[in-house]
Amino acid sequence: MGLLECCARCLIGAPFASLVATGLCFFGVALFCGCGHEALTGTEQLIETYFSKNYQDYEYLINVIHAFQYVIYGTASFFFLYGALLLAEGFYTTGAVRQIFGDYKTTICGRGLSATFVGITYVLTIVWLLVFACSAVPVYIYFNTWTTCQSIANPSKTSASIGTLCADARMYGVLPWNAFPGKVCGSNLLSICKTSEFQMTFHLFIAAFVGAAATLVSLLTFIIAATYNFAVLKLMGRGTKF
Repeated sequence: MGLLECCARCLIGAPFASLVATGLCFFGVALFCGCGHEALTGTEQLIETYFSKNYQDYEYLINVIHAFQYVIYGTASFFFLYGALLLAEGFYTTGAVRQIFGDYKTTICGRGLSATFVGITYVLTIVWLLVFACSAVPVYIYFNTWTTCQSIANPSKTSASIGTLCADARMYGVLPWNAFPGKVCGSNLLSICKTSEFQMTFHLFIAAFVGAAATLVSLLTFIIAATYNFAVLKLMGRGTKF
């Protein structure tokens, strides 16, 4: 068998679904974790600068932000490792193995391992669905603030007085109700929206949301691939005692 023919047969049986899902997972997790980390830092700076002058008002918020940032470090490490394991499992059940080594054989342990990956990936998908939903919350808050700024910049498009158009961090639970000032209104809010800090943080949260969506799609792809791999091992494999 020539080298080119061997490579062609390997490519034909390569787990392309797992390869695509792994690449999408790495991209999504990197985007979510990297942009999310910086967006949280930007939010902390905006709160400190414009919405509260008393450290005790946002001390709890800073602790929560730092905790989330540490969770992001762990999330990135876990998903990169788990994505590599799923890719290896995809190669384990690839058709290239059948074509090169002939008869398709597997052990009971191998089928059990594939079933384990299906179960773990299913649970991770449910958990990440919640993460995806939560990542939409800061995008919603910043979008509302940006929309308010657009109304202030174009007073002819709204019937409300410019001075009554505000962004209240207390309303979203970001700050306690006794925080002062807690909100910014009118032209002061418009000046905040024009700052590079606000614009960058807003776009970083959008990028993190896109990364969460990409990771969710990759997990769904992994579920399909892992379920198919398990079915192949169960239906086509000849179980032997481990």
